[in-house]
Amino acid sequence: MTDITLPLLGESVTEGTITRWFKAVGDTIAEDEALFEVSTDKVDSEVPSPITGVITEILVPEGETVDVGTVLARVGDAGAAPAPAAAPEPVAEATAPAPAPEPAAAPEPAAAASGDLADVTLPLLGESVTEGTITQWFKAVGDAIAEDEALFEVSTDKVDSEVPSPLSGVVAEILVPEGETVEVGTVLARIGSGAVVAAPAPAPAAPEPAPATPAAAPAAAPPAAEAPSAPSSGLVLSPVVRRLISENGLDASTITGTGLGGRITRKDVEAVVQQQAAGGAPAAPAAATPAPAAAAPAAPAPAAPASAPAASPAPAAPAAAPAAGQDGRLPLNNIRRRTAEHMVMSKATSPHVLTAMEVDFEAVEVIRRRHKAAWKAEEGFSLTYLPFILRAVADAIREFPHMNASLDGNDLVVHDELNVAVAVDLNFDGLLAPVVKGVEGKRLRALSQDVVDVATRARSKNLTPDDLSGGTFTITNPGQYGTMMQFPIINQPQVAILSTDGVHRKPVVVTDSMGSESIAIHSVGVLALAWDHRAFDGAYAAAFLAKMRDIIETADWEAELS
Repeated sequence: MTDITLPLLGESVTEGTITRWFKAVGDTIAEDEALFEVSTDKVDSEVPSPITGVITEILVPEGETVDVGTVLARVGDAGAAPAPAAAPEPVAEATAPAPAPEPAAAPEPAAAASGDLADVTLPLLGESVTEGTITQWFKAVGDAIAEDEALFEVSTDKVDSEVPSPLSGVVAEILVPEGETVEVGTVLARIGSGAVVAAPAPAPAAPEPAPATPAAAPAAAPPAAEAPSAPSSGLVLSPVVRRLISENGLDASTITGTGLGGRITRKDVEAVVQQQAAGGAPAAPAAATPAPAAAAPAAPAPAAPASAPAASPAPAAPAAAPAAGQDGRLPLNNIRRRTAEHMVMSKATSPHVLTAMEVDFEAVEVIRRRHKAAWKAEEGFSLTYLPFILRAVADAIREFPHMNASLDGNDLVVHDELNVAVAVDLNFDGLLAPVVKGVEGKRLRALSQDVVDVATRARSKNLTPDDLSGGTFTITNPGQYGTMMQFPIINQPQVAILSTDGVHRKPVVVTDSMGSESIAIHSVGVLALAWDHRAFDGAYAAAFLAKMRDIIETADWEAELS
């Protein structure tokens, strides 16, 4: 039996939230197959299984946050069986009380398997991440899972991640339910070998226990009943769910979520896709969720009504719509919630001051127009203002190094390397600031490539925890929306953040080489610097911006691109 623990997922990450199990107890899983998804304060990740086997136990349910190193599940070999294999016993007793001694043999393999269960723990998902919330289990107890197959989804203060199973097997136990927050390293579930799936078979082998097989049908009834009580807002989407919705051209608002708090799960989306392919109405996502199967013993007798709940999702859709004039209540996702906490902390920690300066971008604009077609053909993306600004930041910081610093108690730590965090909007569903490393030694082309790379991976949820760590200075870029000037909040423990606002064509006074003045139409924008007054004073901040302005307006950008 192998314990699956929450791995270290990044520098200073100490916990993560299990957002989704891709396998359930009893499922087989292959080595390197996605086992679960974990979310940390930095990034969401799918965690693969380290071995091949069968999931015998899931110790930490979806939604729970645990520490790094916590045993999340257990994976056994082909002969393992899940601990919940004893579940068939009550069914057999209810069906045939007389042959009670015979079902007693069913728990025997489960007991033997308990020694061969592999723990699946919440892995370390990023720097400073110490906990995570299990938002969804992709497998239920008794399900087979392959190594690296998605087992669960976890949400942290930064991102949501699908965590893969570290081994193949059968999900024997799910210990942490959806919605629960646990520390990194917490055991979320246990996985046994492939025999787990076959373990329940001996119980119904007798002629009388045959009805135990239909007992699985009522297991689908509880999910159908739960779905109407938690209609999806359509706004809280995991990276994988968002990708599936986009790839299949679906509208999230039309999908009924069966996950925690009405969250849309991958199975909900897949069910809709299957129904569309079959030409059916998208009313069955609730029935597609096998996770609550453990609750089936609560109502094993009414086998006939099992078909009735299938129709219950239909009335659920009208119930989901709020009455006219009724306020809606949307729970903040982990990224939004942790961002809010960080921003409040930053405002309470640093005495923020804003210094802004108008900058003439005409020299940059001339270069952009001149190289527009060739650049797009070579790189595949447009040449924006941002790499020019990044280069100006790097050059100006050489003269004003205290901008590239952080506060540690009563010490100002001045960093040797310039690592710029670039704020990236996630389609209005949160904000991440992946880091471009070693900016001080890069030219325009490399900076452009790096910015596009981290922004693309941020929006596609392919960042690693290290991509979100180590920043020493931050840039936020609302200028694409034509902003005039924004007062950003410092990214702690840094001491400054630069807002690059909209660049507009406007009349300016220009002076020629002879000192004569005239009015011309130039591309002009504003750079707004929010800084920590504990680190330096206004003159230092203003001088830094003035240096940046001079670089942007007078640098030989043509030579830079050659």
